[in-house]
Amino acid sequence: MAGGEVEVVIVGGGAAGIAAARRLRAAGVEALLIEARSRLGGRAWSLEAAGFPIDLGCGWLHSAGRNPWTPIAQAQGRAIDKTPPPWMRPSAQIGLPAGEGAAFGEAMWDFHSRVDAYPEVEPDRPAATLLTPQNPWNNLVNAVSTYYSGAELDFVSLRDLARYDDDGVNWRVVEGFGRVIADHGADLNVALDCKAERIDRRGRRLRVETTHGPIVADAAIVTLPSALIAGQEDLFLPALPEKVEAAAGLPLGLADKLFLSLDDAEQFDSDSRAFGDARRTATAAYQFRPFGRPMIEAYFGGALAAELEAGGEDAFLDFARAELVGLFGAGFARRVAPLRLHRWGSDPFARGSYSYALPDKADCRAALAAPVDGRLFFAGEACSRNDFSTAHGAFLTGLAAADQAIAARRRGLASAGL
Repeated sequence: MAGGEVEVVIVGGGAAGIAAARRLRAAGVEALLIEARSRLGGRAWSLEAAGFPIDLGCGWLHSAGRNPWTPIAQAQGRAIDKTPPPWMRPSAQIGLPAGEGAAFGEAMWDFHSRVDAYPEVEPDRPAATLLTPQNPWNNLVNAVSTYYSGAELDFVSLRDLARYDDDGVNWRVVEGFGRVIADHGADLNVALDCKAERIDRRGRRLRVETTHGPIVADAAIVTLPSALIAGQEDLFLPALPEKVEAAAGLPLGLADKLFLSLDDAEQFDSDSRAFGDARRTATAAYQFRPFGRPMIEAYFGGALAAELEAGGEDAFLDFARAELVGLFGAGFARRVAPLRLHRWGSDPFARGSYSYALPDKADCRAALAAPVDGRLFFAGEACSRNDFSTAHGAFLTGLAAADQAIAARRRGLASAGL
């Protein structure tokens, strides 16, 4: 689209942008969703590997009982797998003897109990300060933080982590969560391969400069990842330093997945899990036979993922093979082969996986979400106070931003006597 005009332009075609666009359409508001990628879904991405659908981005319906994507997936006719995740089933842990598995589970439970009980009125501090001194499981608890926050606990706001709301129910979509999200936007007014380069607020109407040409709009909903807002100070004209500062307080953590094919997969129970080295923070988690398929889904997070990204895709494979050989013997290297990997930190339209708040920066989520001038609105998982780092958090903020835009439009029509 070049030289176009629209009532509302939505920047970013992930979960938040799709939710906002559908809400606006339902309200009769003309909206255009622009996406820099050649696909919808953003950091949700399903594709095929070895004849099976896999999710290189988000893969779990967290808080599934209240997750809005659950009924959407069901309405699409998707199959919902309700098997409890391996991290909630001690029997699914490989390589940890019963006593050690119970001790690790207790360490995880104790840490998160202290996080959940942390008073909102207390000063914020790094979440690592709640680790029990000298606990032999601290490194592994820290490793797990890199899987769900994308960062080690030293860098994560305790207050923000305590605000996260999780009902403990985690389901999966057999055909791929990313496919559900992308298909939810399939019938919207969309411009793909259309990158927003600047949003000019100086005129009576907004002017969004894109790689497809300028788009003039009454309002815009920005759903870009926080890393892109923080790293692009000239995105807004005039500048919005308060938005850049808020986004900088909410960096994107890093969590990458490597899918491996697995020969003689029946040796392992479906959806079982092993840690590469249960005494280290810089270790990967390996989920064997997800959905019963002959593959391994390997998770790398935080500083380890960043280091491996710098080494390229082969670095992930070499690291995984070394850890798996350490667990199962030298012959295991011949049983696995790489299928797919996506380096989210190297993705120019993401620059990371999902947001975490730095210590003393938990309130940056509200600052990032705040509207500007009654015509510039913000959404995305980083804007969510309680459901950050999730696709449903992104979805709900997209609805909220659309409702704000609709209310602003109605006020404008009323003041004009229309």
